[in-house]
Amino acid sequence: QVQLVESGGGLVQAGGSLRLSCAASGGTFSRYAMGWFRQAPGFEREFVASISWGALSKSYGDSVKGRFIISRDNAKNTVYLQMNSLRPEDTAVYYCAGEVQGARALGALSSAGDYAYWGQGTQVTVSS
Repeated sequence: QVQLVESGGGLVQAGGSLRLSCAASGGTFSRYAMGWFRQAPGFEREFVASISWGALSKSYGDSVKGRFIISRDNAKNTVYLQMNSLRPEDTAVYYCAGEVQGARALGALSSAGDYAYWGQGTQVTVSS
């Protein structure tokens, strides 16, 4: 069973950048597909990005394509989310999630309900 801890959130002006990190412990990190989700007040949790266990496959939500980049370092048990060209509508709590991928394609892991393990979240606020 893996434990996840996010870091790197904060306040940034529109057009700026942030990099979120998610450190994993307690499991075999390289078995897990990893995802980032976000949730703003009054909204459902939204898929942001995901990455397969070996980083060969990546997927992005439509609202962040071309601006955000997901990556992972299995030697450091860490997944990252580089967020560029940030907009006020990116303001949300960002959550890291993990799920044992097995034989499933990454596309099968694109909803919050597909992930068993979650971090506590980190706040990202983008000012206009």
